[in-house]
Amino acid sequence: MALAVEAGGWRYGYELVTGLGLNSGSLYPILMRLTERGLLEAMWEADGRPGRPPRHMYRLTTLGVEYARVWATSPASVPARLRPQGA
Repeated sequence: MALAVEAGGWRYGYELVTGLGLNSGSLYPILMRLTERGLLEAMWEADGRPGRPPRHMYRLTTLGVEYARVWATSPASVPARLRPQGA
């Protein structure tokens, strides 16, 4: 739900890691799967500070916003087309 707070805004992977209290080895594979399933958009930071490598940024897609909204109110009522594979 961290991405749903500002659904249209881009968030840095590191910001999500620290905000959620997860380690990067746990969160980045999740972010990659959500991107593959069409729930997130991902891009590299366009204009970072000189001397610092570009950072990966994420935001919810329209489908991701819909999933987050439905899941927050009633996880059991998430339509099958929005459920993760195997769920």
